Amino acid sequence: MKAGLAFADYAVIAVFFAVMLGVGVYYSRKSKSSDQFFGNDKSIPWWLSGVSFYMNSFSALAFVMYSALAYKFGWVPVTVSWLSVPAVLLGAWFLAVRWRRAAKGSPIDYIAERYTPGMCRTLAILGLPMQLLDNALKLLAIGTVVGVGMGFPLFWSICISGVIIVLYTFLGGLKATLTCDFIQFLVILAVVLTLPFLCLERLAACGPQGAAAPAGLAGLAEGFRVFLERVPTGFFDFTAGKYTWVYMLVFFCCVGSALSTNWSLVQRYYSTKSEKDAKKMAYLVAALLFIGPPIFFFPAMAARVFLPGIPEAEMNGVYALLCREVLPVGMIGMVIAAMFAATMSSLAGNFNAAAAVVTNELYLKFAKNPSASARMVAARIATIAVGGMVVSLTFVMQYAQGADDLFNLSNKVFGVFLPPIAIPMLCGVFVRGFSKRSGLCGLVGGIAVGLAIFAVGSAPSLAYLREMVWIFPATAVATVAFLALGSLVFSDSERERAEVNAFMDRIGGVGAAK
Repeated sequence: MKAGLAFADYAVIAVFFAVMLGVGVYYSRKSKSSDQFFGNDKSIPWWLSGVSFYMNSFSALAFVMYSALAYKFGWVPVTVSWLSVPAVLLGAWFLAVRWRRAAKGSPIDYIAERYTPGMCRTLAILGLPMQLLDNALKLLAIGTVVGVGMGFPLFWSICISGVIIVLYTFLGGLKATLTCDFIQFLVILAVVLTLPFLCLERLAACGPQGAAAPAGLAGLAEGFRVFLERVPTGFFDFTAGKYTWVYMLVFFCCVGSALSTNWSLVQRYYSTKSEKDAKKMAYLVAALLFIGPPIFFFPAMAARVFLPGIPEAEMNGVYALLCREVLPVGMIGMVIAAMFAATMSSLAGNFNAAAAVVTNELYLKFAKNPSASARMVAARIATIAVGGMVVSLTFVMQYAQGADDLFNLSNKVFGVFLPPIAIPMLCGVFVRGFSKRSGLCGLVGGIAVGLAIFAVGSAPSLAYLREMVWIFPATAVATVAFLALGSLVFSDSERERAEVNAFMDRIGGVGAAK
């Protein structure tokens, strides 16, 4: 196995970071208002927003946790990834237009109109922890990758990547984030399309002909033959181990909720130029999510043949290990840059969306008629604050991870926080029958139940309750129950029912308020 990185690899990484910061500086001169900074001027081309949406849907977690699954189980991460395709298509058909009509200044500001201003502020406060935890997991993942691929201490890899993401988001806002996403997409595309061929050549060398294996197409065919011959039985099954069809069903509900209500992704819907463009954006994302996974995860599957016997505790680093094994000088640096790219795009989008919520739902609700310049200062301070909290939380998660792999840890986090946040948001644009004050009941009640289940699951005999297949459905049912109970206990007045109906008529809601 190759050790360390060459100067050319470090040069590639340095150039990549310099370009990202350059984009931030460029757009810092163009973002003159908080609306431009957060994409509220609806000027983003659909294809750029679509690529950014796609880049925001995965991160270094894909290089780490999904590649570990590919090495261990084979086709399973492809199955998991493909669950996002119908989720995005459903979003295109039923949500794209509604999000554009509902959201104004932030991904959740419509909550004040559909439910109550208090619900909106509470969602902003309680929703931030999930955003921060999600972002911390992604930053921890890139730290893991960099630690294996570059030999950097985890502490410094987290700090450096976190600072750079904060800087270009701080400088240029959403347009800088989207442009960087597109550049990062091209970097990842170059890596993803090159690495499978190099892995096939490496597989061919593992065959009976060894170093004398043919070159060109014949060599690639020989490599694929060796791969099919030597992978374990059941390597191409859609499910394996605990990842059963029941698990996949629950995960589909989870990923569907996440892709439908994630603040950063909702922001992509309402930043496009038109409702038609919002749908086109979603179709582009669905196509990329379908085409990408088999190509993306093949190298990790191939590594099962030419890098056998990696201990389970070290599987999170399999992508970096195989890259060091097969890639030439300079390309390793590009892979590391691609891993940074995936994480940076996701984190930058999340930082900007979270900062939009903090600025519009907290600062502007308490500030007295701030000037345009004051709003911009607040937006940038919010970006720094969000980034700083994420970096700090990442270090906490590093020590709290214990024996959990990142995939399971992320699922447990989402199992607790996602249903109470996503269900009221979705019901808010689909269902007229829930009263204005029911939203807060569902949000607080659902989180309380989720945390209670998580606490009970600390007992070794009840640890299974923390698994996503248990905690997500339980928290979802509790959230819906509290929404219904809240509607019964806190029914709307005639004026409030009229306000709900007016809002639903504007965005295209279904049914009539009760």
